[in-house]
Amino acid sequence: MTTSPAGPPPESTTPSADDDAILDRATFERIREPRGAARLPLGDGTWHQLARAYVTVRLISTAALLAVVIAAGFAAQTWSGTPWPWIPAGVIAAGCVWTLAITPRQARSYGYQLRRDDLVFRRGILWQRMVAVPYGRMQLIDITHGPLDRGFGIAQVKLVTAAATTGVVIPGLTQEAAERLRDTLIDVAETRRTGL
Repeated sequence: MTTSPAGPPPESTTPSADDDAILDRATFERIREPRGAARLPLGDGTWHQLARAYVTVRLISTAALLAVVIAAGFAAQTWSGTPWPWIPAGVIAAGCVWTLAITPRQARSYGYQLRRDDLVFRRGILWQRMVAVPYGRMQLIDITHGPLDRGFGIAQVKLVTAAATTGVVIPGLTQEAAERLRDTLIDVAETRRTGL
C-alpha cells in the first residue's frame, strides 16, 4: 500500500479504514514505480496492491508449462530422431524462463486506487498502462479463480464496461479483497443509479 499526501476529505464512495485493511491484507507493501522522468505518475491517494501469493501462483504455472515444453521437446526428438523439435521448444522455454525472471518485479507494478468518481488501475514497468474506469460505466464485475488460485486463496476481478478498451482485469487479489472490492463497486453504482 502506498499513501500520498492527503487529498480531498473522504466521501461516502471511498472505502473505509476497515475496507482498506481487507484490501491490503497479505499484499505487497508499496507499488513499484518506474524510475524514468517520462513515467506515468502515481498521483495522490492510496494504492492497493496484489496479493503476494499471486507471484507464487504465476511461478508455479510458468514452471509447469516449462516442464511440459521440455518433456514435449524430448518426446518429439525421440519420435522424429532429429534435433529440429528443440527449435520451437527452445523459443517457448526461453519465454518461460524470461517470465519466471520478471514475474516478481512485474507483480509489484500492479495497483489500483478507488477514487471519488472512478477506479484507477495501473500496471507495467517497461510498458506502462494506466486506466481510469468511471463507476457509472461499469456494467459487470466478474470474479474468477482456477484450482491453483483457490489453493492459494486468490482471485481475479474483471470490470467490464461498454467500451472494450476500458475494461480492466485485476489479477491476484485475495479472495476476501476481491469480494470486498466487488461489494464496494456495486454499492457505489447503486448510490449513483448508473451502471451495474
